[in-house]
Amino acid sequence: MKKFDFFRQFRDGVLVINKKNEPVYKNHTFKRWFENIDVKKLSHNSSFDICPLNSENIEIYSPIYHAVISKEDFFARISYQSELNKIYYYDLQAIKKGNYTIIFFTDVSAQNKLDDIYKQNEKLNEKYKKLIEENEDLQKIKQKAQSQAIRIALINKVSNNIRESIDISQILQSALKELAIMFNAYKAYYAKADKGSFTVQEVFGEKKSKMPEKIKFDDKTFETISRKEISVYNSLIEYVDAKPFKQSVLRIVVPVHHVQKLMGVIVLLSHQKRGLEEEIDILEAISAQLSSAITRAELYRKNIQTVNELKNTLKELKETQIQLINSEKMASLGQLVAGVAHEINTPVASIKSNNTIVAKLLDSIQDAELKEMLSDINSIDKEAVNRISSIVTSLKKFVRLDEAELQEADINKELDLTLELIRHETKNRIEIIKNYGEIPVIKCFPNMLNQVFTNILINACQSIDNTGTITVSTSFKDNFLTVSIKDTGKGIPENQLDKIFTAGFTTKGAGVGTGLGLAICSKIIEKHKGEIIVNSEVGRGSEFIITIRSE
Repeated sequence: MKKFDFFRQFRDGVLVINKKNEPVYKNHTFKRWFENIDVKKLSHNSSFDICPLNSENIEIYSPIYHAVISKEDFFARISYQSELNKIYYYDLQAIKKGNYTIIFFTDVSAQNKLDDIYKQNEKLNEKYKKLIEENEDLQKIKQKAQSQAIRIALINKVSNNIRESIDISQILQSALKELAIMFNAYKAYYAKADKGSFTVQEVFGEKKSKMPEKIKFDDKTFETISRKEISVYNSLIEYVDAKPFKQSVLRIVVPVHHVQKLMGVIVLLSHQKRGLEEEIDILEAISAQLSSAITRAELYRKNIQTVNELKNTLKELKETQIQLINSEKMASLGQLVAGVAHEINTPVASIKSNNTIVAKLLDSIQDAELKEMLSDINSIDKEAVNRISSIVTSLKKFVRLDEAELQEADINKELDLTLELIRHETKNRIEIIKNYGEIPVIKCFPNMLNQVFTNILINACQSIDNTGTITVSTSFKDNFLTVSIKDTGKGIPENQLDKIFTAGFTTKGAGVGTGLGLAICSKIIEKHKGEIIVNSEVGRGSEFIITIRSE
């Protein structure tokens, strides 16, 4: 209906329904989104959040049904399942105007995906904050352990040595050294508990290689240390199956517990012949300090590992976000170009056919002047049709979205293709100088590289205010392909050069650039195991140099 023709300019899909619930108007956007689908099928394929009670009417689940029957204006966020089972999201707004219901569809699919990414970011931030809180708790435990150690000078010395490092090996060596000096021990070692036996980890006073990897104590000693008690005996044997001493040796076995778990034991061997009643409290205090230090070091190590994993996850998430946005953009571009190519090819084929018919009829025209005029027109039309066909072919080559694997490509031809597609930006304003070298075909993703070339060339055009020059050069040396794109534009300030490949950074101002173009270019070149650098001087222009290794 002509009275609704002004909806043609709308970017949103528009559907007009009369009182009989019959569609009387669909704008171009609606037809493109819901091509070859009637309103009833659209209604069945649409859904939104609603919980009807005791209803057997299937239509009540449809937002289209509610929009039509509503007495007032109606709004809802809906989901639509296409024939390919792909889910799209739209904001549906229905407005009542007289005898008609006007329904607007706003595509919010990309926003929904972005919201999901933001939610994932929030979860990661919460996890990061939690790790910070846990780290602060560990610092409080450390401070408490330090305050307790001050009571005894000797314990304080051991504690200070322990606190100097978060490396378990260094902590154990420091503690064993101080204990060996304190108890005049010729040998001291720490063995980690391992299912009834013990694995020797650190030795002081004797080479570790002389110690067996695993040792066992007699039942009486094991029972004593399991009760968290220190075992002090003058013994002729160090551990089960060990070679007997030539004379009795004072053997001190100090259990190291964390809560109820036996972590390991400190073993001291001394030639002294005296009781240790006064030193038992000191050994217990040092054992507690050592338990805390080992636990803290292990927690710190795990904490560092978790933080590093979190940083890597955040980095991967940002890269995934960029790739997702780029994929969506290229997919949309591919669909658009495919549709435009199809729409153009049909009338072009008709014009081409008519042109051929006219060319055949020219010989039958008697009037020489008319024949010459029609011949010129026919020739111009033929050239125009060939030009349109060439542009359509270039567009289809440019968005080769099915190229999932490396392909051989001539980069000089790919650059020509890109320059052809942006000719509207350079025509009558910017001179293009081509310094192409003799280069071999290389394995690459041509559509991705064309995206990089397009982005850099468009930026170069936009940086030139009136007239200027863009020089495109290629060369190949030592299995490296180099592409240089140099312009005579405004240039980039030095303090911005290290930011231009960062996602979200743009020099074009709010609402003009997204800040993703060069970030995507950088990721594409990384995918090709190459690099992209920029040299720029304000007022003189910029040069982007892309280097790709040829396999």
